[in-house]
Amino acid sequence: MDETEVVAHIAEDVRDEIRHGHVEDDVTHVLEDRLDKAGVHLRPEAIDDLAEDIETDASI
Repeated sequence: MDETEVVAHIAEDVRDEIRHGHVEDDVTHVLEDRLDKAGVHLRPEAIDDLAEDIETDASI
């Protein structure tokens, strides 16, 4: 799995967990933690943008 696929997989997991009410912490922090654990390091701005997209998608 390349880095793009890892990011997409983690984002989808977080999105699903939000929909099921399993994420109560700040999405940016949850996403950053999971990406770090997976060995993926993105710029803080990229993580913020992705977290915002995830929150928007999960609320639809």
